[in-house]
Amino acid sequence: MAMLAQLMDDVVVHKFELTDSGVTMGRHPGNDIVIDDSAVSSNHAALVVEENEYFPEYKEFYLEDKGSTNGCFINDIRTEGKQRVHHNDVIRLAWNKFKFIDDKEADMEKTVHMLNKTL
Repeated sequence: MAMLAQLMDDVVVHKFELTDSGVTMGRHPGNDIVIDDSAVSSNHAALVVEENEYFPEYKEFYLEDKGSTNGCFINDIRTEGKQRVHHNDVIRLAWNKFKFIDDKEADMEKTVHMLNKTL
């Protein structure tokens, strides 16, 4: 299961489970994740979900900036358009931080590391 953990001073204050349809984030109350911060745009960003090309049982998550004023960042690097997020990445919308957690991706990474060691 994938989720976003909202961080405040590096402490988790909220957890949001991610669905296969993705989530929208912003200040407007119509978003899936509402962020009450004037530095966040009304419709700031979305997390888009796509099937993995080779393993359809695995989902890939992409952060998409929806034309926000103060930008979207992954691990403190400003994103342009749609960018892939990975397990343990920190997403920042203006000054609001979220840690992306995807247990399935973490398990797949462990398997890949084990396979590389045996080859």
